[in-house]
Amino acid sequence: MKEARTYTPAAFFDPVLLFSVTLLSGIGVIMVYSGSSELALRQFGSEYYFFSRQLAYLGIGMAGMTVACLVPYGIYRPLTYGFLLLALILLGALMIDGVGQTAGGATRWLRFSWISFQPAEFARLALIIFLAYSLTKKQLQVEQAAIGFIPHVIVLLLFTGMIMMQPDFGTIVIFWMMAWIIMFVGRVPVLHLISALLLMLPFAVWLLFSAEYRIKRYITFLDPWKYPLDDGYQIIHAMMAFNSGGIFGKGLGEGYQKLFYLPAPHTDFIFSVMGEEGGLLLVLAIIALFLVILWRGLQIATAANDCFGSFLAFGITISITLQAMVNMGVNLSLLPTKGLTLPFLSFGGSSLVFNLLGVGILMNIRARLVKKR
Repeated sequence: MKEARTYTPAAFFDPVLLFSVTLLSGIGVIMVYSGSSELALRQFGSEYYFFSRQLAYLGIGMAGMTVACLVPYGIYRPLTYGFLLLALILLGALMIDGVGQTAGGATRWLRFSWISFQPAEFARLALIIFLAYSLTKKQLQVEQAAIGFIPHVIVLLLFTGMIMMQPDFGTIVIFWMMAWIIMFVGRVPVLHLISALLLMLPFAVWLLFSAEYRIKRYITFLDPWKYPLDDGYQIIHAMMAFNSGGIFGKGLGEGYQKLFYLPAPHTDFIFSVMGEEGGLLLVLAIIALFLVILWRGLQIATAANDCFGSFLAFGITISITLQAMVNMGVNLSLLPTKGLTLPFLSFGGSSLVFNLLGVGILMNIRARLVKKR
């Protein structure tokens, strides 16, 4: 009887995690339609243009999550450097004329027929797997900077250089924050982490002031109402959306700011559309679901059978929740504008598929615990 229980669906699929992610993804499909229907009708002649694609991406992502949930996570260890190399090749391909697709002044997508693929999403998962593998292998020497710290920073700098050429500074911020947290959990000395940050501070300041649009973006963040028709336009309309939504919202499809006032209402600023149409109640529900993912992911990470599984679970959990936190912070005007989507909710195939794959890996790590018990 005990052996039979080991192979029940609950042994593979974490009910709490699965419920949270499925609910978020379902809400995302509905809100993508609500936020994009008018835009899709005007640009493509069909109000279902973005909705149908998001539904297809969700199907692919759910299938990928199921496979990742059933495949033992240990299989990624020998593939670590292959993933790293492939990620660098894909990021490099963006710089080839005619290969990378440019939108909004950034070259971040590779297009295959009607499918566009964002290599940075795969690179993020590849980086998490690399850090988990490397920190596990070097646990006895992780306190030595030349072994436990510098090699990881070199790989991180390689990714940073590639992504800066797109450019995509929001993704770079997520990569560095995520890597620092994983290294901290992996027992890399705090002195190394803090010292490196202090050394990189002049470069960060130079990066901020090296481009006029970045300077203006941060100035606008301090007082968006000073530039209501320029750089402050999108964040002002995002705040107006939350304000007009009130507690209960205007109702699904009844939002006003998405009607060509709020830029990217189905991607970067979908959270503002939710605030207007679903009100404070929906906003709090979305935040609560991400907190459940954080709580469950950290539970799995701390209970994992081995260091590799633990670091892998930490990385995936932090990656999802960090991006959610930054996106919501931007929408609420708590952080400067970054071009980051809201996991599981914003339109975007690469983000949705790879986040669901990450959740599948998380559930597989949890499944090993169930089998062991």
